[in-house]
Amino acid sequence: MEKLIECVPNFSEGRDASIIKSITDEIERIEGVKLLDVDPGKATNRTVVTFVGSPEAVVEAAFHAIKKASEVIDMTKHKGEHPRMGATDVCPLIPLSGISVEETVKYANKLAERVGKELNIPVYLYEYAQPNKDRNNLSVIREGEYEGYSKKIKKPEWKPDYGPTEFNVRSGASVIGVRDFLVAYNVNLNTTSVKRANSIAFDIRERGRVVKDEKGNDVNVPGALKAVKAIGWFIEEYGQAQVSINLTNINVTPVHIAFEEACKSALNRGMRVTGSELVGLIPLQSLLEAGKYFLKKQSRSIGVSESELIHIAVKSLGLDDLSEFHPEKKIIEYRMKNPADSALQSLTVKAFADLTASESPAPGGGSISAYLGSLGAALGTMVANLSAVKKGWESRVEEFSVWAEKGQILKDKLLKAVDEDTAAFNRIMAAFGLPKNTDAEKQARKDAINNATINAIEVPYKVMQLSLESMTLIKAMAEIGNPNSVSDAGVGALCARSAVLGAHLNVKINAAGLADKSAVGDLLKDAIGIENDALRLETEILGIVNKVIEKS
Repeated sequence: MEKLIECVPNFSEGRDASIIKSITDEIERIEGVKLLDVDPGKATNRTVVTFVGSPEAVVEAAFHAIKKASEVIDMTKHKGEHPRMGATDVCPLIPLSGISVEETVKYANKLAERVGKELNIPVYLYEYAQPNKDRNNLSVIREGEYEGYSKKIKKPEWKPDYGPTEFNVRSGASVIGVRDFLVAYNVNLNTTSVKRANSIAFDIRERGRVVKDEKGNDVNVPGALKAVKAIGWFIEEYGQAQVSINLTNINVTPVHIAFEEACKSALNRGMRVTGSELVGLIPLQSLLEAGKYFLKKQSRSIGVSESELIHIAVKSLGLDDLSEFHPEKKIIEYRMKNPADSALQSLTVKAFADLTASESPAPGGGSISAYLGSLGAALGTMVANLSAVKKGWESRVEEFSVWAEKGQILKDKLLKAVDEDTAAFNRIMAAFGLPKNTDAEKQARKDAINNATINAIEVPYKVMQLSLESMTLIKAMAEIGNPNSVSDAGVGALCARSAVLGAHLNVKINAAGLADKSAVGDLLKDAIGIENDALRLETEILGIVNKVIEKS
């Protein structure tokens, strides 16, 4: 798996677009990183930038961005609502894939050491990168902020981990570390009172609030939610107060639970949540889980499309309260997506048919088989969802919802295979186009053709497996689903069976081009069994369908 790190530096400038661009330009010029998001805030006077890439490239890009920030941001002139202590206030590295926390910590230390040494900026490590647990919390490190830092740095216990032990008047100090994926999330209130916004923040955040006991001693009362940090503030450009929330572990407290708890607290205190906003990016799964959560509250099936789940999440959380919400810009997986990977899926039905009918050999039978399979799964899923909303079947919503959710997964995997099959064909063509002038080139070309051919066998084989699996769903819906939609289940069975048989043809024709079939011997045997199972299930499903139609 490719090693990927996400970096989310927060710069103390949110109003001057030219300054912000000069910083992000430094990131974009480094090969091996991709700038995903730039989120400036006028009231906070702070910009959250998100980029990903290989560890070495991320460290290089982060250093040059911090360097540029130290040149263009003067902290002596900075004012903003958000707590801060430097031009580059905080710069976390987040392991995304193929890399451990421990390895990412080494890169954080490498970056921090370079910033301290070359830029003369005091640097503190935090979270996983900080071995001293007394000072690994960002809010503790930042206490006193920029204005109090000239005194704080002189205390022995606050000696920087890297860089000078003297106050850098222009740039302040920076905090660099390694953390889990964090979602920065603001909840909007129908009040202008910071005090009341803070009361909600204290209710929900893990640290809670300090109160006096019967003896007059300070006692900490924890808040309702774990892995949550929160404060209240007033945003002038919106004319309302917000609860600013950091969700430090969305597996412990997801976005929708934080929102619900804030709503409950606000209501108890005579206020109302009007919506919310995301600062930076969010994982796709977070919004899908939110969509399912709110659908369940409505006693509806959760087996709807990805886009529908996102729509429900956005509307339920009020993410479009202050400005239009663009999933393609705010969801991290969508920002990282290569449009070429879903080129065929993105076509209209007519455009896909026209392209198939053209003189181009791809998309061909393999992609069409995958598409047929996706239609079969889609029809089975449709019957499940129609059954979930059938009058008088309210007690069975969860039963059909489970089936529909399985169907959506199968449908999406088969849709993905539409592009994968064409990509596999193109890979074979590219392999045949490799040079063959020397013995070494001939061998490399031969190996490339062999590997590409095996891939071109594996893709339609996967289509066979997925399409057969969808027939279990389709059969169940023919048996127990809404009888008014039983013909749709029958058509789904025909699509799924055709997908299996069509994909098998592609398996066999690509296998014919392999000199050594030992690498796919078991696969070829299994494919025969899958086809036989599909034909048997088709007969069974159509028998059920016709009986139901005869009784109607």
